[in-house]
Amino acid sequence: MSQGRSIRLFLVDGTPNGLLTAEIMNWTGHVLTGPRSKLAELVQRPECARTGVYFLVGPDPDNSLRSRVYIGESDDVAKRLKQHNRPEEQGGKDFWERVCLVTSKDQNLTKAHVKYLESLLIGIAGNLGRCKLVNGTAHDYASLPESDRADMAFFLEQIRTVLPVLGFDFLRELAKPSSVAVAPAAPSLSESPRFVLEIPKSKGRALAQEIDGEFFVLKGSRARAEWVGTETSYQALYRQLSDEGMLVADGSEHLRFSDDYAFSSPSAAAAVVCGRQANGRTAWVVEGSGQTYAAWQEAQVAGLEPKIESE
Repeated sequence: MSQGRSIRLFLVDGTPNGLLTAEIMNWTGHVLTGPRSKLAELVQRPECARTGVYFLVGPDPDNSLRSRVYIGESDDVAKRLKQHNRPEEQGGKDFWERVCLVTSKDQNLTKAHVKYLESLLIGIAGNLGRCKLVNGTAHDYASLPESDRADMAFFLEQIRTVLPVLGFDFLRELAKPSSVAVAPAAPSLSESPRFVLEIPKSKGRALAQEIDGEFFVLKGSRARAEWVGTETSYQALYRQLSDEGMLVADGSEHLRFSDDYAFSSPSAAAAVVCGRQANGRTAWVVEGSGQTYAAWQEAQVAGLEPKIESE
């Protein structure tokens, strides 16, 4: 079992939609985040005068299921944010709605450090593909001394821990079922049994597994070759997966998953596989037993209930 951590959150103005700070025990880093509408207040805070890395986050107009992200660094973040707040034609950026700034409480984070961190962060975000990255190719700053690189590796680990807590998921790595099977040295991961969903008429068959709360449809699973249901948000997801090559033709009346894919819910996964709206809690059944996902989940909760001893 992995060790727990404490993250201290502070609502600067006492409201959930305002400025927020976050800190982890025994980490020198400090995180400040807020909406663009609060930029005038944010840039006046002392953190913005320090050296740090920052993230500009907004919706992706081409894909409602992910964000657009710009990753930057500066030794005067307030100045850079003011520049980014200008209109596009004046060198600014229009897309972003939230900003997240990471600095150091002891002010030992140097320009060389944040350039190195920026390079690593751009590379990670690009490889994970959980957002539309606005940056170009990351520069390589491998000239940082070995001891500093070790310090920045720890600093980076904390950034990737705290950002998802604040609602920024683009640096969170997915533990795909295929990778877990290859590298079982992660006992902290919670795994479900495998679930199966069959489409009787077309003889389509898909397998899925839940890993740490993410519902994955497994590589090689088959989905209906076209959307046959009414228009829903899942239809847009179905088209997106086809356009991005996650669903590919397999020479039959089905599409095949080219890799494991994490869905937001069993119903989203079932809808894409069936090509129509579907209740994933009943459509997915435990492989070999026929127990529905809903019944399996209920059994997990029931198994935690304390037994009442009869007198």
